[in-house]
Amino acid sequence: MNNSENDLGNRYQALIEKIFFDRYVEGLTEFEFIRSDIPAAAQSLGIEQPKNIGDAIYSIRYRISMPGSILATQREGMEWIIEGSGRAKYIFKLVRINRILPNSELITIKIPDSTPEIVSAYALSDEQALLAKVRYNRLIDIFLGITTYSLQNHLRTTVKGIGQVEIDEIYVGVDGQGRQYVLPVQAKGGNDQLSVVQTKQDIECCAEKYPSLFCRAISTQFMADDLIAIFELTLEENSVKVVNERHYRLVPADQITIKDLESYNYRI
Repeated sequence: MNNSENDLGNRYQALIEKIFFDRYVEGLTEFEFIRSDIPAAAQSLGIEQPKNIGDAIYSIRYRISMPGSILATQREGMEWIIEGSGRAKYIFKLVRINRILPNSELITIKIPDSTPEIVSAYALSDEQALLAKVRYNRLIDIFLGITTYSLQNHLRTTVKGIGQVEIDEIYVGVDGQGRQYVLPVQAKGGNDQLSVVQTKQDIECCAEKYPSLFCRAISTQFMADDLIAIFELTLEENSVKVVNERHYRLVPADQITIKDLESYNYRI
């Protein structure tokens, strides 16, 4: 982060810290707050109110860590998260630690790179670059073995009991038996971690908006050396679990050797 981003992050953490400790009592495992608490906290602390109130909450949920003082109240094996609980309503919730991290021991699969060079040249962020590479190389199709189509980027909508959600990209798909699917895709680049909260919201959103389609939640992340990790995730006992994981490297076609192809044949 640059200095201005650090300053903004520090301000967001101060606001969330104020809201948390105005309500927290030892022993509580969840409690609500509302969006308008953000400007009220800014006024109380004498700091500048965020221009985008929603960004303050989004950043704490997905981009930056909770303040250390909040982390200090966590029990062993548990962590505080912020979930949506309705329109402009949120809830601090103490839950079991649930991380989705790429398995560094997994094999790498080379795929001929079909990304148009002009797209690679002008992609504005890691997330956008990752979504573009996944789309142009049909990595969702390759990963799942079905035919899929990108329906919409950055779908913003509201879900009953959650409030506003945003899905990075949403696909629909069909298999050889005619089954149809909805595929919410979460993308993370750089040092950002995949969010289990976002995965849960994606699944609940698809259940509400596309009840006749089978939901298969996908998360993808850049690893070191431009390696792309793709996960299929599901909910089991209110925890996000990995159904499948693959690692792909996009390369020029002439960098896929006969030896590579022979090794892939033995993986069937």
